[in-house]
Amino acid sequence: MPYVVTEPCISVEEHACVDACPVECFYQAEDQLLIHPEECIDCGACVTECPVNAIFEVSNVPEKWKTYIAKNMAPFLATPSLPKAISQDKWEAQRRVTGSPASRYYGKYGKAPRVAPKERD
Repeated sequence: MPYVVTEPCISVEEHACVDACPVECFYQAEDQLLIHPEECIDCGACVTECPVNAIFEVSNVPEKWKTYIAKNMAPFLATPSLPKAISQDKWEAQRRVTGSPASRYYGKYGKAPRVAPKERD
């Protein structure tokens, strides 16, 4: 499992990382994006695009977010039933579609302002 999405993605979900991924290995979970551990090619393109520094190489996940390694892997142990994540533009457009994943997400978490990148732990 090359890369893991961690806690900062929750409630500030942006899809710039999805747009940057050359192999489309991001999936939409209920509260955050997840990276399919077998589809990821370990290129790191998503890391620099994440506006909240939520994506880490698995061996560099900060101690406080180590539980996200298992959270990221668990849905893919069986037959994946998560939908593929969509581009940022499509995600924002779906926000206005009642019942869509984006509409449900924003209904639960609201739209947080875009956060400036933070220093990595």
